[in-house]
Amino acid sequence: MAKGGARQIDIGLSDEERAKIAGELSRLLADTYTLYLTTHNFHWNVTGPMFNTLHTMFMTQYTELWNAVDPIAERIRALGHPAPGSYGEYGKLSSVSDAPASPPKAMEMVAILVKGHEAVARTARSIFEHVEKANDQPTADLLTQRLDVHEKTAWMLRSLLEE
Repeated sequence: MAKGGARQIDIGLSDEERAKIAGELSRLLADTYTLYLTTHNFHWNVTGPMFNTLHTMFMTQYTELWNAVDPIAERIRALGHPAPGSYGEYGKLSSVSDAPASPPKAMEMVAILVKGHEAVARTARSIFEHVEKANDQPTADLLTQRLDVHEKTAWMLRSLLEE
């Protein structure tokens, strides 16, 4: 037994592999939570002729993001590491910009969310190298699911910006 009576983790990944992947997943968690918060903010503050469409779309998107944070955090925990859970930590870890202090116009909101979903997709994709090297299938599965959601959502949002 390790210190404090905790058992050593023996799931076929080394301590170093688990630490590296958990650290990378912490960045994904921070990106996801930051994008969730921005999307929820835009849901509350959208105005204009597309109000109903965007208000509903943003609700669907922030609900999906909210439901994504728990599996990411739980994977970090399953790897034996604490999941970050403060705005301070997320601010340091996230590649997604915080929401603007004043609500932008509706189409600016859409453009900001496109950038956010693309950033989260890049983060998820960047983790694959470590996950594949470690042969960590559960994390690879999680990343594949997240990539699918973020790439499709970015595409749908980009479609609104076309003329």
